[in-house]
Amino acid sequence: MTLKIKDVTKRFGNHMAVDHLSLEIPEKEMFGFLGGNGAGKTTTFRMILGLLDITEGEISWNGERINYDKSHLIGYLPEERGLYPKLKVREQIVYLGKLRGMRKDAIITELEAWLNRFKVPEYMDKKIEELSKGNQQKIQFISAIIHKPKLLILDEPFSGLDPVNVEMLKEAVIDLKERGTSIVFSSHQMEHVEELCEHLCILHKGKPVVQGTLPEIKRAYGRKSLVIHADFPLEFLQDYPGIVSYKRVTEGCELEIENETVARGVFTELQGNGFVRKFELEEPTLNDIFIEKVGASYE
Repeated sequence: MTLKIKDVTKRFGNHMAVDHLSLEIPEKEMFGFLGGNGAGKTTTFRMILGLLDITEGEISWNGERINYDKSHLIGYLPEERGLYPKLKVREQIVYLGKLRGMRKDAIITELEAWLNRFKVPEYMDKKIEELSKGNQQKIQFISAIIHKPKLLILDEPFSGLDPVNVEMLKEAVIDLKERGTSIVFSSHQMEHVEELCEHLCILHKGKPVVQGTLPEIKRAYGRKSLVIHADFPLEFLQDYPGIVSYKRVTEGCELEIENETVARGVFTELQGNGFVRKFELEEPTLNDIFIEKVGASYE
């Protein structure tokens, strides 16, 4: 059950929100969708959900066009939260579950299990407005997954959560993936994407600027950091070919190098000079790659 986005464009008047986007989101996998504000992420989600018409291109799920007949297979957690503040949690989730074709007793069973898992069983009969923002977020999450969707779209799921609740939600998302749900999620927090996603796409002004698996993307980025701590001066490395920058630190130096071959050459150069306490090649972080590709226009 692969989600395919093929050459999809969305225009609002003269504004191009999404520009010939093509993606394939594999089944039972977590796919990271990154981009600054206004990059086109939420617009793409809304087209996947059938809430917005596509200007050009097509979106298919398991080889068929996505429409309202498929809505029971899809879960969506919007960035703008949409719960009814005056309703109690039980009323809220029962209402939304019934819209997905579930029976009331099945909804209550699922809801009780999730409230227990999130350590808030006492919220069953509390009004949404009585809950903190983080706990409202848990209820919003439950509303998106109560019907066990095959495809789950999470738009900034961790925003506004403290670290303990982030971990709790993360574990829930990983469990859903392992049970067979395909998950697409966007986040401003690169470390979450780096930790959770096998494939990802960075959107900039509606166009993908980086796309692929995390190891491929890191390899393609090329430049790497090399940290060396040694008991002898390292200044002689400054002019070594392939070193992009040299930064002296108390215990040695930090180098930015073009590729791994340079690291091997540097290692050979160090032989016989004295004791090397640390020689560590660090991959670029997703944050480094994001800033390089999207740059100053990221907010």
